[in-house]
Amino acid sequence: MTHRTHNRSPSPQPDAEPALLKRLKSSHISETAASSAAADPTPHFAPDLFGPSNIHRLHTEYDGSAPFKHVVVDKLFQDDLLQRVKDEALAELSFSEKETDIYKVYQTGDLASLNYLDQQQIALLPSLLTLRDALYSPMFRNFLRAVTGCGPLSGTKQDMSIVSYRKGCHLLNHDDVIGTRRVSYILYMPLPHYQGWQREWGGALELYPVKPGPDGMPEPEAVPSKSIPPVWNQFIFFEVQPGHSFHSVEEVVVGESEDGRQRLSISGWFHSAQPGEEGYQPDHQAELKSSREQLASTQTDFRSYPESIEPPLPTEPLSEEHASFLSEYLNPVYLQARTMKALASRFVDESSLELHSFLCAPLADKLRTGLKDKDDADGLGPNRPTRIPPHAAGADGHWQQRGPPHKWRYCTLRAQEGASCMAVSPRWAHTDPDEAIRSLQDELFPSPAFRAWLACVSNLLPLRYSAEARRFRPGLDYTLATSEAKETRLDVVLGLTPQVDGNDTAAVNGHVNGDEPLRGWQSGEWGGWECYMAPHDEEDDPAVYRSGAAKKKANGTNGTNGTNGHVENGESEMHDDDEEDEDEEEDDGTLLTVQPGFNRLLLVLRDEGVMRFVKYVSAAAEGSRWDVCGEFEIGMVQEESGDES
Repeated sequence: MTHRTHNRSPSPQPDAEPALLKRLKSSHISETAASSAAADPTPHFAPDLFGPSNIHRLHTEYDGSAPFKHVVVDKLFQDDLLQRVKDEALAELSFSEKETDIYKVYQTGDLASLNYLDQQQIALLPSLLTLRDALYSPMFRNFLRAVTGCGPLSGTKQDMSIVSYRKGCHLLNHDDVIGTRRVSYILYMPLPHYQGWQREWGGALELYPVKPGPDGMPEPEAVPSKSIPPVWNQFIFFEVQPGHSFHSVEEVVVGESEDGRQRLSISGWFHSAQPGEEGYQPDHQAELKSSREQLASTQTDFRSYPESIEPPLPTEPLSEEHASFLSEYLNPVYLQARTMKALASRFVDESSLELHSFLCAPLADKLRTGLKDKDDADGLGPNRPTRIPPHAAGADGHWQQRGPPHKWRYCTLRAQEGASCMAVSPRWAHTDPDEAIRSLQDELFPSPAFRAWLACVSNLLPLRYSAEARRFRPGLDYTLATSEAKETRLDVVLGLTPQVDGNDTAAVNGHVNGDEPLRGWQSGEWGGWECYMAPHDEEDDPAVYRSGAAKKKANGTNGTNGTNGHVENGESEMHDDDEEDEDEEEDDGTLLTVQPGFNRLLLVLRDEGVMRFVKYVSAAAEGSRWDVCGEFEIGMVQEESGDES
């Protein structure tokens, strides 16, 4: 499955060229702000909004709010104005689907750019223009300053759009820190207007407390401490603060077919005063890193192999001892010398392999059944009471949540206290699926035998390793795009996600066995795919792609080669002729995309700068996405030359 790239920021940015009203441009300095400022905006706002007692009350609430300072205004505008704005937006504006590692939304172009429209087009949006000018008027900007104490705000640099969260849409954890943004805001217009938005429909604004991270810098807790569901005409705003203003938007789990439900809102930012405006001050370096900057500074905690063990040579066959150990885990076909030699040749050519039926059948069968049962027991299976499970679901017993959520959130195995669990033989004899996964994490991946096997099939020498079992729960978990800027790494990921109806066969042209259309994990509709993106220019953001039609063509393998290391299914082809023209028009930065699978081993040689992430697992998923993720520092093996003169 291949996606196409678009510029991305940690928050959805308006399209520069929506399908309708083509003259909408990207964010700019408004040319008519001065002329519109003369009109008195007071009649458009709710009564007494600007009254001294109301401002004092809001300021007091702001100062005492948690987990960071914010304000909820129950009613901002006159209701009839907001209803007209909603009608104009739905009738006259185009919403483009936008998806990255951090969000999926439908969004209009930048409403600050309405000034570029001609009079005929402007006549279609009179209420929207009225609302925009009222929001950025001196009176309302002074209101925001009085409540927050944020300092001078720009009346010329406007930054706003209308965003629709429909079924499956979400926005993951971030702090909104980019450029000169000073105050974030959102004005709710949830649909249908006549019916109040229900909390169980999702779409709540989630606010996160912070704690000191390993480097002493604040980072968000794994679980939000406040959740605010959308209410018609409700206005929420807060000052943008690096390391503090962490928030997210819960996935919307109801569809438009149900009374046209969608979480519609106007959102954007007030920027600090710009050059030439009163109160302008040159930018100063923030003391704390933004969530965007912190993503670029992640590090893997590697472990070393015992020095007493000689490093393996790729040219040497597996020893009997290593083969005996691996035979308790691996499908015997992957221990055959002929197979390993063929895989090594393919890996040299393609830098990636995806190996089906990797584990031996008895172990795989126990895991397939056991992991499904565990999801059911933890309230994460297909029959769970709510589509979005509680944050504590699945994070007890052997498993615990891992954050921080501005980088990732998923569950990992708790470290064992005291003596380690007794090894069993054969390895698949573990009755508890948690212990079987722990054996893969603690015994197979770090073993000298698996190191030697990796050396044989990759022609590389693993120097140090990291191994982690991961559970991505539906409606909760993900990783955001990170990269290793200085070194090439070998990623080894064993997918253990049970498939719909047990179907784990490769798909061709969006169908399984050429008959039934794909659904679930293999269709891409549940998320959870592993994605690799090409290095990006410094001024752009990484990990940007569009789902659109490409997702419907998903074939369950990567976006480059239909077989890519499979030894059991022969050759298969991808037919994307219908999208050939689109692919040529857009810059495709996706190097590899692999859907969650069961009992599949993915090997990827990840060059420096390549971005990697696991897409958010949708609440639509009927269970967790499971894997054991290994990362290896690697070296090239050089044979010593003989004593030649």
